Amino acid sequence: MKKWMWLGFTALAVVSLSACDNQEDTVDAEKTIISDFETGTDEWTGGFTDYSTAQDSIMEFKLERASLPTALDASKKAMKIEGMNRSDDMFMFLKRKVTGLDPNRTYKVSYEIDLGTDYPANSVGIGGSPGSSVYLKAGASPNEPVKKLEGDFYTVTIDKGQQANGGKEMVVIGNVSNGVEDFVYKLVKRTTGEVPVSVKPNANGEIWLCVGTDSGFEGKTTLYYDKIKAVIK
Repeated sequence: MKKWMWLGFTALAVVSLSACDNQEDTVDAEKTIISDFETGTDEWTGGFTDYSTAQDSIMEFKLERASLPTALDASKKAMKIEGMNRSDDMFMFLKRKVTGLDPNRTYKVSYEIDLGTDYPANSVGIGGSPGSSVYLKAGASPNEPVKKLEGDFYTVTIDKGQQANGGKEMVVIGNVSNGVEDFVYKLVKRTTGEVPVSVKPNANGEIWLCVGTDSGFEGKTTLYYDKIKAVIK
């Protein structure tokens, strides 16, 4: 009798371990997201915050999948985002949900972003330079970044920091200057380098990627996200 009880216990233990192994197989230790927008938006959406309700009609926001400027390659597509910074504090962002992660683990997210921009670093504008005073940020959150109305001012739920300073969920990875001295479109690459963003998924194993610009330049900014690569591990 004891022998059969032992064999039964052993079999049950093997089944339990197999179930645990199968459960581990359902989550990913690493994911790579590469979006070049040639065939669609690849599930990226976006929004605009950091302005007052009184400025709703004058911010000139636009977000669309469009051709790159002719000076780059008009046969290629990108995510075009545009706004008129009348609040001296405009945030324009893209976001995308990632699923299939382990909610019990903390992940590191690294970015490479190819950005079409025509603003020189040494250019001068109201409030700051249209190149070096518009800060590019990248990050991740377990919760969807959404616009939130606080009093009469629109904010965003992700902790992005303020202009040149990063926050708990987004870091500054450069500005939108084009690397030359003239107002001509160039593709520039920005990366998180040696400082990836840490994020723990929500209970469903989801995180939200987020990239955007925090602007101190009080004028119109038009940018083209040509490619976004995020490595999550």
